[in-house]
Amino acid sequence: MKLSHYLKFSFFILLFSCNQAPEQQLAEELSEALPNIVLLIGDDQGYPYFGFMGADYIQTPNMDQLAASGTLFTNGYVPDNHCRPSLQTLLTGILPIQYKGIRDSIKEDKMKKEEYLSLSQEEKTEWDKNFDFHAMQYFETLPKVLAQKGYASFQGGKWWEYHFENGGFTHGMTLGWTEEERNQPGWFEEFMGGDGTDLARVSNQAAYDFLESTSGSPFFMWYAPSLPHYPFDAPEKYYNLYKDKEMTESAKQYYANCSWFDDAFGQLVEHLKEKDLFDNTLFIYVNDNGWEQNPDQEFVGDEMRYHNGGDKGKLSIYDQSFRSPIIFSWPGKIAPGVVKEDLVHSADIPATILDFLEIPVPDHYFGKSYKGVIEGSASSSRSEILGNVTQIRWEGDMMGKNIEGYWLRNKDWFFQWNATDDQKALFDMNEDPFNDKDLSSEFPDLVAQLQNQIEDWKKTK
Repeated sequence: MKLSHYLKFSFFILLFSCNQAPEQQLAEELSEALPNIVLLIGDDQGYPYFGFMGADYIQTPNMDQLAASGTLFTNGYVPDNHCRPSLQTLLTGILPIQYKGIRDSIKEDKMKKEEYLSLSQEEKTEWDKNFDFHAMQYFETLPKVLAQKGYASFQGGKWWEYHFENGGFTHGMTLGWTEEERNQPGWFEEFMGGDGTDLARVSNQAAYDFLESTSGSPFFMWYAPSLPHYPFDAPEKYYNLYKDKEMTESAKQYYANCSWFDDAFGQLVEHLKEKDLFDNTLFIYVNDNGWEQNPDQEFVGDEMRYHNGGDKGKLSIYDQSFRSPIIFSWPGKIAPGVVKEDLVHSADIPATILDFLEIPVPDHYFGKSYKGVIEGSASSSRSEILGNVTQIRWEGDMMGKNIEGYWLRNKDWFFQWNATDDQKALFDMNEDPFNDKDLSSEFPDLVAQLQNQIEDWKKTK
């Protein structure tokens, strides 16, 4: 769908957000068939670093059990090489480039309104500086759609959109910040989610309180702990799992955080079982972006690689920066022990959730439902996945530098293109899944073909 179509859609979103209130239905009127939904999101979790992905050097028993209990897609992909755009896609079902176009058109429209025009110049400057953090409220997010079916919703963990209500959640942990706090030490953590980042790192209590307060209603839970994200400060019991292993110090620290995430999820599962909620819960897992930390790689003392995951993790344009296992598990509804190599996009997750609930998938969604693929009644919807990036690793700034970049993954190849610096690379995913050998000079015709595919893709966004 072209950007002009999305601009038209944005005006519908403005009307929707202003005029529609979530339907409130009595608990006894809700169908017992409606599942609870837990969207489990890893933060800087590299796809190889799970037991179920073959890493016998790492302990992730609860995630291994989750993968075994449903359908595991080993070739899932997220749209960007850092967290916020990927998280926005999970909430809206659209790509980051589409989100930006809609957001900018909403902003432009609001700047024509009397409410904005009547502001002082200082107030306009402040409004402009903060608009991006509030823009999500104008989108038809997944929690807003689910509210129409009577779902209560909870935000916990990573959340860049200022306040949980901006995402349409009925409950949440992230409560925004003041301008005074914005200029204090620790401001970046406030932007990341503030109190929301206490989920799992401190406790799951906020999630348990939500379940208690909404008992009787189906729920949607955004469970996105800031793990295994830096700082690598896992409690001793997790670090001790690796302390005496033959691996580097940075590997021990990172894997300890992975096990910390795994244990926190396990505690949530036990709570759901105790409250008799587990059997009717649809679980979905995905990462926000990738990471690189093999057992023999030492990144302590190398701040760029220590904080971003080697050379091929976060803020890179390698396969490992975008790839994520994606899991769908629903006891008694989704067959256990199914492993699929189909290409699947994280944008397909909200579409699949809605399809399981028999809610029509909105026409503007980029994502496609994989319900049929999961049930075995349909073939994969994607022969390739394409994406763009706006930031890349840079020694001059830990947050990276702005670029125009693209990538494409099909069954056999991964192609990266840094258009800003005119750099291209091609990797054989069958022989070289970790992208160690660039074959672009050996296959110039294929490089030209894939670049043309990207050029055509750009015209549709």
